[in-house]
Amino acid sequence: MDFWNQWKWKKPVALLLTKTLLLVLLVGVGIHWSNNQQNLLSIGSKPAAAETGVIRPADISSVVKQTAPAVVKIETVYETSVNPYLSDPFYREFFGIQNLPKTRVQTGMGSGFIVSEEGYILTNNHVIEGASQIKVTLASNKSYTAKVVGGDHDLDLAVLKIEAQDKLPVLKLGDSDKIEVGDWVIAIGNPYGLDHTVTVGVISAKGRPVNIEDRSFRNLLQTDASINPGNSGGPLINLNGEVVGVNTAVNTSGQGIGFAIPSSTLVSVYNQLITKGSVSHPYLGVSIQPVQNQKGALVAAVVSGGPAQEAGILVGDIFTQFNGKNLEDPQDLLDALAETKPGEKIAVTVLRAGQNKQIEIIIGDKSANSRAG
Repeated sequence: MDFWNQWKWKKPVALLLTKTLLLVLLVGVGIHWSNNQQNLLSIGSKPAAAETGVIRPADISSVVKQTAPAVVKIETVYETSVNPYLSDPFYREFFGIQNLPKTRVQTGMGSGFIVSEEGYILTNNHVIEGASQIKVTLASNKSYTAKVVGGDHDLDLAVLKIEAQDKLPVLKLGDSDKIEVGDWVIAIGNPYGLDHTVTVGVISAKGRPVNIEDRSFRNLLQTDASINPGNSGGPLINLNGEVVGVNTAVNTSGQGIGFAIPSSTLVSVYNQLITKGSVSHPYLGVSIQPVQNQKGALVAAVVSGGPAQEAGILVGDIFTQFNGKNLEDPQDLLDALAETKPGEKIAVTVLRAGQNKQIEIIIGDKSANSRAG
């Protein structure tokens, strides 16, 4: 009897506890299921960059919006003489050609990009070389007459300046030494006059030696981003919106083979161009060629009055060491020379008549048109 009386009041409490436990279990399962669903939804909706920290090609459109306003179109005018005899009044009178023009006007087009709010613009030297008039058009369609601050034929780089009242958009120079083969890049320019055309690709190779007309490059970036006439001087941009190269050439015999001057070259060149209008080039004043069955660089010719002649270098000498570095071939000499500065005194070793000879040479500054080492 006592047991029954005790169970009568404990039974409702037990039932209440049981229901409470069941409710807690059901709510817990529901929350767990809901959280799993939310996790699945959030994983599916997050961009790859947020999950992995890797910048994906999906970011290209935002990079273009950020950088394109600083890319400019460059239009040039060239005046060339039709015939030197047309400058002679007697010749023109005798042949009755008074009304014929003395000069012929040609036009050109290229690209460039603004690197300072003061209006300095980087481009290729071949885009503006020899031009009598240069017009720069911004993305806003505002046009300005530009003046040449400085240019370098060998490096194919030039700086222009425009006088603008408004604040100008600018591009930041990146570090091309840090870029890797396979990294995404964006080329923006004006191919065939099509303003602000965007092409995309990857870095195909670094440090490419390329000969283009009378220029010899030793360290170009190769890319499969389409580069066509009119792209020259425009920027090659990484996915951080930084300039890693200046688009300068395309291999017309192949597809997807374009070249750009790396940004690592730009900084020192830019500073020299805006301060003195030209670039210093270390100069020896010799022509060199390979040596058969031997290491080194054979002196084929010595420029009269050049640094090498003044130091006593003779035709037939073989450079075997330069500034402490052993030379395997002529390219080694050119590379070692490129690391010096005009005015430096450098110790070299040459092989002359079977004997090594130590000579000191004061490095000169070669003219822009010199092709000698």
